Amino acid sequence: MARFILHLSIVVVVLFSVPTHCQKKNESEGVIFLEEYDTLAKELQNRAVIAGWNYQTNLTDENAKKQVELNLEVAKFAKEAATNASEYDWENFSNVTVKRLFSMITTLGTAALEDEEKLEQLNNLLSEMEEIYSTGQACEYDDPKTCLDLNPGLEDCMADSTDYNRLLFCWEGWRDAAGRRLGDLYSQFVELSNEAVRADGWNDTGEYWRSWYETADLQQQLETIYQDLQPLYQNLHAYVRRKLINTYGAEMVNAEGPIPAHLLGNMWAQTWGNIYNLVIPFPDKPSIDVTDEMVRQGYDALRMFNLSDEFFREMGQIPMPDSFWDRTMFVRPDDRDVVCHASAWDFYLDNDVRIKMCTKVNQEDLVTVHHEMGHIEYFLQYAHQPLPFREGANPGFHEAVGDLLALSVSTPAHLNKVGLLPELVDDPEVDINFLMQMALEKIAFLPFGYLIDQWRWRVFDGSTTKDKYNEEWWKLRTQYQGIVPPVPRNPDKDFDAGSKYHVPANTPYIRYFVSFVIQFQFHEAMCTLSGYTGDLHKCDASAGAMKDVAGSRLAEMLRMGKSQPWPEAFEVLTGDREMSAAAILQYFAPLIDWLEKQNENETLGWNNGWTPPYDCEGTGGFTCLDGSRCVRPADKCDGIQDCDDNSDEDPILCETPNDDSPRMTSSLVVVFLAVLASTVMTSRN
Repeated sequence: MARFILHLSIVVVVLFSVPTHCQKKNESEGVIFLEEYDTLAKELQNRAVIAGWNYQTNLTDENAKKQVELNLEVAKFAKEAATNASEYDWENFSNVTVKRLFSMITTLGTAALEDEEKLEQLNNLLSEMEEIYSTGQACEYDDPKTCLDLNPGLEDCMADSTDYNRLLFCWEGWRDAAGRRLGDLYSQFVELSNEAVRADGWNDTGEYWRSWYETADLQQQLETIYQDLQPLYQNLHAYVRRKLINTYGAEMVNAEGPIPAHLLGNMWAQTWGNIYNLVIPFPDKPSIDVTDEMVRQGYDALRMFNLSDEFFREMGQIPMPDSFWDRTMFVRPDDRDVVCHASAWDFYLDNDVRIKMCTKVNQEDLVTVHHEMGHIEYFLQYAHQPLPFREGANPGFHEAVGDLLALSVSTPAHLNKVGLLPELVDDPEVDINFLMQMALEKIAFLPFGYLIDQWRWRVFDGSTTKDKYNEEWWKLRTQYQGIVPPVPRNPDKDFDAGSKYHVPANTPYIRYFVSFVIQFQFHEAMCTLSGYTGDLHKCDASAGAMKDVAGSRLAEMLRMGKSQPWPEAFEVLTGDREMSAAAILQYFAPLIDWLEKQNENETLGWNNGWTPPYDCEGTGGFTCLDGSRCVRPADKCDGIQDCDDNSDEDPILCETPNDDSPRMTSSLVVVFLAVLASTVMTSRN
């Protein structure tokens, strides 16, 4: 999903040096140091982000090389800045802001790696993994010259098809194309990343990531919130499972088991909105999907972005600068490979902000556009801050702000206001349809958003070793999401975590779980401030009589950036200082009541031991001649023996004929090998 955003948060530093003295420098001198740091740091950050942008919008070896060079330059400067900052007695300074800046400058993360060759290797690994992910293709089993990119080909397949085996091809094909090629690289990355952060005083990379939240009991708080939300998820899961049984049959979807992961309309089963038509509560009532209306009105990507800009203007926020319209990548170019994953970019100088997105004209991307523009608005609001403070108050804030605004945009009231929903109907059943649509995006995502970094934290701390990567990945996915792989996974070859962009791109993911919780707290606060008094799920904060007050309070929070611990910024908008599931439960309250009634005879939860059946040859596989197992397409003829009798690597099976030579179909090869095996066995008897 485009929801998930890449932020280039690179620690940058300066080229000046501070002479060493026996006595550490004082606070006045420290302020001068920070001013010089900020000027030079922004210039370096700008060059680094430009290199990253050039690579992601034109995937060439030359651009990859330049990106690595800038990252190495950044790391070198970071070490110099940290060394220079240590010459100041900053821990005893009286000014809290100055102390906070020094603390952030002296925290290096992976830039602390002393061995420059290893640091270069670390950066090269990240570039290589991202390129593998961004250029992966799944090729048809019966026509290897016909291949599908992830976006749009495979994602459209997962979104649109209801053919069980076709969905299986798209699901498995992407994991073969991307995940399998990344496993060895990722284990090397983990080792180097841990070595780097240990040089900075952290036990492992996961501990370093969690430190960004400045919350000692972060994991306990998140677990409490997850437990509060689990009953809602289990009710949604049970309802959707029953509807999928109606579509695919009780043999393929078990009424008490986990759901096959390829049936939920999304490559990663992270959101389920694309199967809304299969699970809609009241199919005879209007649906809140304006895609057809957008097409009818001739919408294109630019018009979608202009509509979003108007929304921010209505809320009293900063308009997009002219350079944004000149430099943003609105659609996928035809002449080069790019990273299509939607992302918002801050270039740190001259109000240069951009979005990179392969926009399609549909409601999902309309919401994503507003989400990305929310990031841009955050960039613009805190642009006056010193560079270390030009981030969200915690990593979840940036994502929450984007989705906060999308919550208003998604309401029937707002879609009606902008002319995309011709008729606004006051009907409880229409409300349930709308809330189901939102739950398939928001509630379905929660366990996925929670588990990815649960897995990575265990990888980083060593409790999950390389040989257990895939096994532990699926244990967590079944435990939290109640899904199961549709075909057996190969523990020696599969690396399914790598099929999710944020893993090879090294983007921490718990931020999305945090954002999905606090965005509803933000939404509740914005609605109250705007003067709205109705049901929370119907609120469009941009339409309230006091929307200027709400917009002003939002801007006040955004302008703070990371200048203070996140509870301070949180309190500015919400009046609270703690994350809570209360607002999200209030938003979905009507749907919760409805689901509980629908599920009176359903099993909540799932039997972790159930796995779906599959047709080996019918899904491109190969049954070993001794009948011992099914070898999946990517394992056949890969040079590694999977069958005990080695029939999956038989030269006759694996021979690739010339274009003008007679071709033997896979089924005939199987028959031929079976006859051959029978002959050999007979002669031995």
